[in-house]
Amino acid sequence: MPALQIAEPMSRRQTLFVLLCASVPSFMINLDSNIVAVSLSSIARSLKADFADIEWVISAYTLTFASLMLPSGELADRFGRRRILLVGLVVFTAASFLCGAAPNIMILNGARALQGVGAALQLSAALAILSHSFHGAARARAFAFWGSVIGVAMSLGPVAGGFITQHFGWEWAFYVNVPVGIGLVLLTALTLAETRDPDAGRIDIAGFATFSSALFLVTLALISGNRDGWSRPVIVGEFAGATVLFVAFLVAESVQRRPMLDLRFFRNPTYIGANITGVTYAAALLTMLTYLPMYFQSALGFDAQTAGLLMLPMAFPLFLVPRIVVRSLVHRFSGRVLLTTGLVLVSCGLIWLGLQASRFNYLSLLGGMLIAGTGAGVLNGEIAKVSMTVIPPERAGMAAGVGGTLRFSGIVIGFAALGAILFARVSSVVASSLPDAASDSRADFTRNIAAGHLSDVPAGLSLPGQLQDLALRSFGAGYQALFFSAATLALVAAVLSWFFIRSSDTSPLKLMQTEPQPEPAE
Repeated sequence: MPALQIAEPMSRRQTLFVLLCASVPSFMINLDSNIVAVSLSSIARSLKADFADIEWVISAYTLTFASLMLPSGELADRFGRRRILLVGLVVFTAASFLCGAAPNIMILNGARALQGVGAALQLSAALAILSHSFHGAARARAFAFWGSVIGVAMSLGPVAGGFITQHFGWEWAFYVNVPVGIGLVLLTALTLAETRDPDAGRIDIAGFATFSSALFLVTLALISGNRDGWSRPVIVGEFAGATVLFVAFLVAESVQRRPMLDLRFFRNPTYIGANITGVTYAAALLTMLTYLPMYFQSALGFDAQTAGLLMLPMAFPLFLVPRIVVRSLVHRFSGRVLLTTGLVLVSCGLIWLGLQASRFNYLSLLGGMLIAGTGAGVLNGEIAKVSMTVIPPERAGMAAGVGGTLRFSGIVIGFAALGAILFARVSSVVASSLPDAASDSRADFTRNIAAGHLSDVPAGLSLPGQLQDLALRSFGAGYQALFFSAATLALVAAVLSWFFIRSSDTSPLKLMQTEPQPEPAE
């Protein structure tokens, strides 16, 4: 990859340090997410967790992550990007140790929530550092480098997670973060200069409180609805409360001089389109990096290590394709074309997976994984670059916060919503096949199947051999519904992205132009 150039000249060594300090925290976050995804089945067995508990292993982390990305970007702009990056690294590293040492599912999920706090702080600061430091054509190469690093993490995550879980135990999926985190703290403290937005105002408490509460309530409703029933007053109340709080958040942001989320930027159609792409990419594709390993282990009978290796056809393009994009495509095609093409490829790959889900044959899934992974590789890095293109450099922290918030909100809501679709389809097949069984027994059976425990038959049901066949069939039907739903979402987003993103904003010619100089480092 060509040497990167920045607005204020630095040596190649300093440039490398900026890239490493901005990219490796993102590497660690994504590596952790994908390692944990492969370990979920082992965690469920070890801690005797049901489907809702396992959902919270993912959602507790991504919920705090998504809730804090916006205020974290604001904190980075106000108090210094280097300082917030260091705080985030320390919190994430300490929480990783607590996750590994957790004796039960409740403590694990609490530590995962703390991990999400650290991840939000370090990612928002890292992206702000990257956006602040590189401009013009150099920014495209910088974000391609960042996207490739993320791709490496996504490629290594399933393999590393399977190997670690198989040979050392799921606890080491978290402990592995500790030495990496300590090294990053030292590197950042010794090499990075401090930067901040000189016009940053006071912290937007009202925006933070309303947005975080709204996201928490909608996630809680999506996860609890599977277990407690969608028509229960408490579930309806949670959805209604989330709606009210989200409206309150928009009102709070519209009346402040320096809001946490500057709604004026959403007057730009390109910014809207880039964020639609980002949230859909997360909800439709990144959630599959969790759901597919569970499918491989529960439906196909592979162990954790093998399930991780089987993810490579989807994960490896996330590393390889961004390099191809920056070398051969960004100079020929607009960001509009690239983002739309990426979403269409993701949709096609997921449709393929949906058509083959009930065959329970890995080779039949291979083509769909490669197509979806290629689409994800086009999107990885390109989303952040397109959205940052229309944002002033001095609001880099806010822009990073918005992008990260939408991305991880997409994972939170997408994981919970797709889980609800999976659960509902499994429940429908079980109910139609066992119309005379007691409702409690059917509900227990459905929860076991959705969690991947296909051989666990409740005591109130007879004919366990036939029920295991039913469990496998309903599990396949559930995953088929999950894949088709995600594919539809990606296809709708592709149409919207093409409609909103302007070629003039994302043309190769504009990409090569020099942008305004950022504020000087302190």
